[in-house]
Amino acid sequence: MILLLKLVLAPALVVASTLAGRRWGPSVAGTLVVLPIVAGPILFIAHLEHGREFTADAASASLLGLVSLALFLVVFQASARRFAGSRIAPAWACALLIGWASCLAADAVLAVREIPALLALCGAVSATAWATRISAHGRSPGGGRPRRGAAPASSPALVPPWWDLPARGVVTGLLVLAVTGGAARLGPELTGVLAPFPIATSVVAVFALAQGGSVAAEATVAGVLRGLWGFIAFCFLVAVLVVPLGGAAAFGIAAIASLATQPAARLISALGRRSPAMRA
Repeated sequence: MILLLKLVLAPALVVASTLAGRRWGPSVAGTLVVLPIVAGPILFIAHLEHGREFTADAASASLLGLVSLALFLVVFQASARRFAGSRIAPAWACALLIGWASCLAADAVLAVREIPALLALCGAVSATAWATRISAHGRSPGGGRPRRGAAPASSPALVPPWWDLPARGVVTGLLVLAVTGGAARLGPELTGVLAPFPIATSVVAVFALAQGGSVAAEATVAGVLRGLWGFIAFCFLVAVLVVPLGGAAAFGIAAIASLATQPAARLISALGRRSPAMRA
């Protein structure tokens, strides 16, 4: 049963979010893919296999993993623009490799020791706010706000290859198997920090950049950053509730809070974009 969860749950959620993103555009894809569709199953399986205390520590560490994810997003966006038109390698490959290197380096530093959930929460909130600000300043004119479902005018809409969805599901499943299978040896800190590693986010961002250019990639990054607030809520609530309430209640409450945070974050983002225009 647990093996079936590892093989099916997270890949199915990633594929579903991908299909929804294709229907409603890169910004929505970014917001959906950063829901805890990979980290959530990893933490839940860790709870089934290792108990409440392990899960609480891993969820706290996942908040630190979101610091690394925020760094990845900033580095990916900056690298995508820096290497646009590069003759050495495609911009998406350069952005992905540099982004992953930055994320893994941050993970290695952050997984050194256990940090209380409240302190980890402060770190995740600060990193997300910082990344949102840096990303907004680094966008192209109109970046982050493309028409829903529309490709940028400078780039024709491309049909993803047939292997796109299966590849996303397989890579996600391999990550879940690797992290949960090695959880006992990795310990809760490293398990938690690796849980939010941007596998699904990378796939969405890379396809957006390769098929829609920098504007589509920036829209995806903007959507991911909005979605991080729900991810933060999920990890924090699991960390503080799983020991006193148990897995079912903790994960249920955390999932509801994560979903409820998404529309609130989009509303606040929309109001923030309107305020400068109203003052002008």
